[in-house]
Amino acid sequence: MSSIVALVPHDEGIRFLADVPGVRAVRYDPEAELPAEAADAEVLVSPFLARGDVVRITDKLPALKLVQLLTAGAEAWIDRLPEGVALSDGKGAHGGATAEWIVSVLLAVYRELPGFIRSQERAEWDQHSTDELAGKRVLIIGAGDVAEHTVRRLTPFEVTTTLVGRTAREGVHGIDEVLDLLPRHDACVVIIPLTEATRGLVDAEFLAAMPDGAVLVNGARGPVADTAALTAELVSGRLRAAVDVTDPEPLPADHPLWKAPGLLLTPHVGGSVPGALRRAYGVAAEQIAAYARGEEPPNLVVDGY
Repeated sequence: MSSIVALVPHDEGIRFLADVPGVRAVRYDPEAELPAEAADAEVLVSPFLARGDVVRITDKLPALKLVQLLTAGAEAWIDRLPEGVALSDGKGAHGGATAEWIVSVLLAVYRELPGFIRSQERAEWDQHSTDELAGKRVLIIGAGDVAEHTVRRLTPFEVTTTLVGRTAREGVHGIDEVLDLLPRHDACVVIIPLTEATRGLVDAEFLAAMPDGAVLVNGARGPVADTAALTAELVSGRLRAAVDVTDPEPLPADHPLWKAPGLLLTPHVGGSVPGALRRAYGVAAEQIAAYARGEEPPNLVVDGY
């Protein structure tokens, strides 16, 4: 019985798939001509943090049956794959690192670390009291893997967390309740997939429902938030924010968001840690192994969060 050919963009992929029965991993370079094995490849592992134009690779893979992502974000692929090609994401690989980023930026905002860094650069001794994370009420929009990791990391800080999902269930509020929940929370963390339903969710009405001085954290995707509306709230000084994603992304050098007061901005690095690729291929190997056994990959993408 011949092995299933899986194209992988990293040497780590070769190593992780080496012991998966019935699978032969072949290295490819997304920026170069595909190897001869591409003609028989049934599985394509997408490059890490791939952008929308990478979908064009699928046109050169006549035997393709499954695209496996190394991240949880699938917006670049949904509704753009050839008919009959399945899509599985990397859910479970980056939840811990992203949650760590969320806690880090909340601490940085409340303890005013960016301001102290600027004072250090000016050699100014700007001693004053700051706010604290302890005792805060944090609304988390998204109730999946990242949310679970975030709750576990916030709990030791004596933070009260509230989860919001697409629909209400035990321990989770429905998204239709969000405008009523926002005024009762000190911070709002957004960690949902980008879909047509969530695009622009954080709009002017959403932001207006947040109490004065509240903190918005966007660890999802840039288009989940209305950039103009967020910029307006920051310029007014009413809200603060920490974002790891922007719209557009990368953010142009002349974009007003760079200089918006009360903003901590990082360049999409929430999951970018030394173990990220290793964990991503660990998840990918599980999905591809299921496919090789004739089973549905556990992370098969569906419309939900």
